[in-house]
Amino acid sequence: MTPQDPLAALQPLRSPDPVAFWPPAPGWWILAALGCAALALLSWSLLRRYQRNRYRRLARAQLRAIEAAYHTDASVTDTLSAVNMLLKGVCLQVYPRREVAALSGTRWLQFLNGEFAVADSKQRFPEAIARAHAPDPGPIDIPDLLACADTWLRRHRGHV
Repeated sequence: MTPQDPLAALQPLRSPDPVAFWPPAPGWWILAALGCAALALLSWSLLRRYQRNRYRRLARAQLRAIEAAYHTDASVTDTLSAVNMLLKGVCLQVYPRREVAALSGTRWLQFLNGEFAVADSKQRFPEAIARAHAPDPGPIDIPDLLACADTWLRRHRGHV
């Protein structure tokens, strides 16, 4: 008599039930809550930044209007005066009034160029901006002034 194979009498192996996808473990709930909070904080931060920089967008649009007026009118003194008034208006919005309201002439030029030093730029405003309200401000390259003003509007560091 031959003994039967004892392994043949065993039942087949059963695999365990698959791990359920839902509900997730508590760690995943915490991670999801932290992710939602981080996303909300990032959205809030970006929205505030966008709102704080509204004045820049408006000023740059006004600068483009000044440039368009220059190309149609070609008045150097009017363009220089308009750019100077735009920059002064932006500074009065962004910086403390006691810091910029009384600036004119060379001190105004130093203030504007000082902001470029903060931004590590090689650009400088021309000397004519210091004499913008004079009857004859001297020779000036208007396209260079407009480019310089646009760069300043994009890069200045305000207190707002």
